[in-house]
Amino acid sequence: MDLRFKDELAQMPDLRHRLRRLRWFRATFRANAKAVTRVYGLRYDIDDTILTKVFLDWVETVETQKDHARLDRADFIVFAAGLVLRELIRCNPARLASEDVRLEPGQDPELMEIARFWPEGFLYTNYCVSAISAIHEQEFGHAPQLDSCVDDLRTWWSYRENAEEMPALAIAFLDRFLGTEPNWAMPDTGLSRQAVRQALSRSSHDSSLPHQA
Repeated sequence: MDLRFKDELAQMPDLRHRLRRLRWFRATFRANAKAVTRVYGLRYDIDDTILTKVFLDWVETVETQKDHARLDRADFIVFAAGLVLRELIRCNPARLASEDVRLEPGQDPELMEIARFWPEGFLYTNYCVSAISAIHEQEFGHAPQLDSCVDDLRTWWSYRENAEEMPALAIAFLDRFLGTEPNWAMPDTGLSRQAVRQALSRSSHDSSLPHQA
């Protein structure tokens, strides 16, 4: 996946908090669409009313799951982006308007095939992965390593089929792209995530240890 837009996002100070504001969310989403157009020749029409609904529904959901953040902030960033991805796929604020596809020297033809196969889903996923990578760079000094399946068309066939039928599964596929263990049964429940369960287990173990005098 081409993440050149990640570098643009990473230049914005305090990105994690800025993306919690509607103005910045809409502006960065549109900027990502322009970046995809430059690289892949796919042009989109974006409905601001639907995009605003995506944002408001996302913020409301994140508020109910924010206890997850104190347990594992790095994982919560991924999970919060997954919730955005779920809403983007569910509400679908972008539509492919036209395409002028041309393979540039050195560009992966399979990645171009993926972008053409599901232009809207590719746009949404590229935005979320770029945001995760930029925020992780700002806050932890490095971006997550992407799994090779993110560039596999067969994986995207399964991703599209499942996420269009059940948008919450987009969160599980995002985890898979980022090389973490997906929760296919309850992907949109923060407390069911592997990182959170491990954090709770460590906390329980530490509290059970006898205090030293």
